[in-house]
Amino acid sequence: MKKILNKLIIGALAAVSLTSCQRDLLSLNEDPKHPSVLPSSTLLAMGQQQFFYSTFTGSVNFNNYRFFVQQWAETTYTDETNYDLVTRNQPRNHWNRMYVNSLNNYETAKKNLPAEAVGSEAERKNKNATLEISQIVVWENLVDTYGNIPYSEALQAEAGGFAPKYDDAKAVYTSLLSRITAVVAAIDEGAEGYGSGDLVYGGDMTKWKHLANSVKLRLALNLADTDAATSKAAAEAAVASGVIMSNDEAYSLKFAGGTFNNPIFDDLVASGRNDFVPTELIINKMKASADPRIDVWFTKVDGEYVGGVFGALNPFNGKSHMSDFFLANNAPANLLSYEEVLFMKAEAAARGYTVGGTAATFYAAAINASMMLNNVSPADAATYLAARPYDAANWKKSIGEEAYIAMFNKPFAAWLFARRLDNPVFVNPPNSKLDGVPVRMPYSDQEYVLNKTNVTAAASAIGGDKATTKLFWDVN
Repeated sequence: MKKILNKLIIGALAAVSLTSCQRDLLSLNEDPKHPSVLPSSTLLAMGQQQFFYSTFTGSVNFNNYRFFVQQWAETTYTDETNYDLVTRNQPRNHWNRMYVNSLNNYETAKKNLPAEAVGSEAERKNKNATLEISQIVVWENLVDTYGNIPYSEALQAEAGGFAPKYDDAKAVYTSLLSRITAVVAAIDEGAEGYGSGDLVYGGDMTKWKHLANSVKLRLALNLADTDAATSKAAAEAAVASGVIMSNDEAYSLKFAGGTFNNPIFDDLVASGRNDFVPTELIINKMKASADPRIDVWFTKVDGEYVGGVFGALNPFNGKSHMSDFFLANNAPANLLSYEEVLFMKAEAAARGYTVGGTAATFYAAAINASMMLNNVSPADAATYLAARPYDAANWKKSIGEEAYIAMFNKPFAAWLFARRLDNPVFVNPPNSKLDGVPVRMPYSDQEYVLNKTNVTAAASAIGGDKATTKLFWDVN
């Protein structure tokens, strides 16, 4: 969307009702090459591009996930690594992109789909399932970023829903788990989906099914410390139904390059700026464990890897930089990866869930998968794993530390693991604007203007609208 109208922060554009006479007159101004009703396939592609770009970006103006997990240090300014979320309005910017750009595109596609010609009813159901799963992924991002959110009354601008209530985050979880179960059951893996209009899976409905179940597994694990029974049942059901089984099934979008680039290329190359370097945290952890991925990911300075100080103003020269491995304009943005699913299986097994293997087996498989996907030889991977075997007595630290490294350049996933397993432990920088490390994003400041009653109630319900207020599932 090019413009966000007042009172449409969490809704679709309001439809204008015209009489039949008006329609006849206005049809003279209709451009058949630029239809006012976009095909659902176009809206799907738009939603995918915008969601992936907005979630994966390292821009200081948006989600700041890379700074929440202290993957990047700064060289030009330090507001973001000191957790200033006010100056650049990141909570508002991310909120708007998720609701208006992503959810609204998928919702509009759902409304347009019934009028479109399709080859079969099974194909129509698969297309609707694709849109439903795409929305669920965005809802997951929102509820795990903000906590209580507008949900049941959101996306209802046409009905005058400009000031929706905020739903309890646990209730949103319950709904999302139910929706995933229903949509997976509705998929016909033998029928077509969107085909070329689907930029992620090309209409492969088995991959969409496995993505949905992988999201279900992630939601389930987040519930482990607050609702163990629901967590166990949902996790086991997700794995039994089928989760992401290879890197080919990862929820990953490869940008075309040129007009629409990978955001890391835009952040670190096309911008012409030298604003970011990898942190000491990530560099020193990898050096200490002789992690062979460091040679793939980062450059050296006088034969050494040197990370930036998080929260400080670092010189760009004299620090290691992200390597060309990350910087191609058509490099993929991976938002739910194969190795992440393997680490989640390891965690589920460590919690005593029946997921088809042991924690040690899945832990090793996750590390080996990460090594392979990052161009590390099997021999070097085996050496690394032998030096860092699974530690059952300290499984949260064991899985959490390894998942954190593997999730470099997958910051939202890294943030979920870190909050759920409390590893690694992040140190609040000395000049931080907060009294701790962010565990949620504050609400959009515009909500306090346009939806004050409901956002104020939500803030009170969660214990205060602060970045340090833990989500309902983050109890440790």
